[in-house]
Amino acid sequence: MHLSLATPDRNSEVTDLMRRTFTASEGAEEGNLIGALAQDLLTTTPSQDLRVFIATAETDVMGAIIWTRLQFETNTRQAFLLSPVAITPEWQGKGVGQALIRYGLTDLQKQGVEMALTYGDPSFYSKVGFQPITESMIKPPQPLAHPEGWLAQSLTSATLQPVEGTTRCAPALNHPDYW
Repeated sequence: MHLSLATPDRNSEVTDLMRRTFTASEGAEEGNLIGALAQDLLTTTPSQDLRVFIATAETDVMGAIIWTRLQFETNTRQAFLLSPVAITPEWQGKGVGQALIRYGLTDLQKQGVEMALTYGDPSFYSKVGFQPITESMIKPPQPLAHPEGWLAQSLTSATLQPVEGTTRCAPALNHPDYW
């Protein structure tokens, strides 16, 4: 397994992986929704606000994660939001997702990012350092269908601190269907 920052020439592979993986686990409607989200993120998010990492075996992409900048109304802390994440079904449960997320977190930390957030399964994301936070600690960009899935971690030696005001995510993610 090789972990790397994805180059734009891999965008169609990342989009296809997202679509196929979510179709296999959640059905065609969800697969198409997440595939469209990935394509939107990859084609509309400014490069300085986007970090995409892939796991490959030989030349095949077996996993991908997309990070986009999360901005705060009243705070200048550097933060990125992890969404979506996909690992091909045959590679799930083998540590690929955790390794890929850890790789991405290390890269973000080297870039001076102070905080990482995601919205997902606490039992999975806690394995890579994410902790549940409340909507009052850091307001999500959209109302959450599952508030227990709002997670964050500090990428510095400081503990997570509340952030006042609203947050703004990548326009492609700023839709209630994803929250």
